[in-house]
Parts: sequence; C-alpha cells; structure tokens
Amino acid sequence: MEEQFSYEGLYELLEERNARRPEGSYTTYLFEKGLDKILKKVGEECTEVIIAAKAEDHKETVYEIADLAYHVMVLMVQAGISLDEVRAELASRHVIDHKVKQEKMASDFS
Repeated sequence: MEEQFSYEGLYELLEERNARRPEGSYTTYLFEKGLDKILKKVGEECTEVIIAAKAEDHKETVYEIADLAYHVMVLMVQAGISLDEVRAELASRHVIDHKVKQEKMASDFS
C-alpha cells in the first residue's frame, strides 16, 4: 500500500536529504547550492504561479503551487523554520481575523 502524502512527511524527507545529501537528488543539489539558489527557485515558482493563475489555467496553477510549496519547504529546512512555527503563525492570524471581523460586525450594528 502506498504511503499517503503529508506535509510533515515531505518536511522530514527534506531534512533527511539535507543531512545525508544523497547523490543525484534535486533536493541535494538545492541544499548544496545554498540559500541564493533556493531563493531564486522560490522567486521563479512564485512568478509561474502568477502566470498560470492569470491565464486561469486551473491544472497549471495547481502544478505551479505544488512546485512553490516544495521550494518554500526547502527554504524552511535551510532556514531552520518548522512546520509548527508556520502553523502557529497562521493560527494566530486566524484568531486576529476572527476578532477583527467580530469587532467590525459589532461596530456596523452600533
């Protein structure tokens, strides 16, 4: 049975590739080239997401978002940023957005 995808599993794989640096791995190549190469790839993938979305090409947009997510996760490993840190940041924004929305609704009824 094939293992189901998870961001946690991908993150662990990227950490392992960074630690072991197996030959022939694209991920190894990125880590060996360093931060500048990783940032360049994140920028390129960002642009490709924008182009695909602007063209309203759903399939291509999904493909490019997946590429962007992969390269952002490589950046996260390189920078020592965990999934939990990003998850906590997103959760804090949700709480802030929810509170702002409640305050706005309350003021609309005043």
